[in-house]
Amino acid sequence: MAPGTTSHPTLSIGQVAARTGVATSALRYWEELGLITSVRTTGNQRRFDRATLRRVSFIRAAQRVGLSLDEIATALARLPQSRTPTATDWARLSRSWRRRLDDQIRSIERLRDQLDSCIGCGCLSLRTCALSNPDDALAARGPGPVLLEP
Repeated sequence: MAPGTTSHPTLSIGQVAARTGVATSALRYWEELGLITSVRTTGNQRRFDRATLRRVSFIRAAQRVGLSLDEIATALARLPQSRTPTATDWARLSRSWRRRLDDQIRSIERLRDQLDSCIGCGCLSLRTCALSNPDDALAARGPGPVLLEP
């Protein structure tokens, strides 16, 4: 069913914000991006289906693990718009992110291990530090911390 056409009462933007802990400005932005949808009342107020609470919670959880809004939008586009997603829908979605999350875990572990060895070695010397980049020798390999990235 489309937003606002369920037998359950719809929620105002303030109610969604209160239930999810997300600012109303973020909800409006996410709606602008198409991550969530609402219908308008005759007074032009937004009303959200209760299923929006799950979508918003999903967006927050995905952001916490480092997924971009583009990645989140792609994932949410795979969920049904005409009904509340089922456990099977969510499981299918989470499987599609497993590789992405595994890659991120490896990257974080690599960062942790390299920082531990650098900080833990006690050398306090940029001449022997594995993270040192004298004379910008790594510039040709691209921007950012190229020694810490995959």
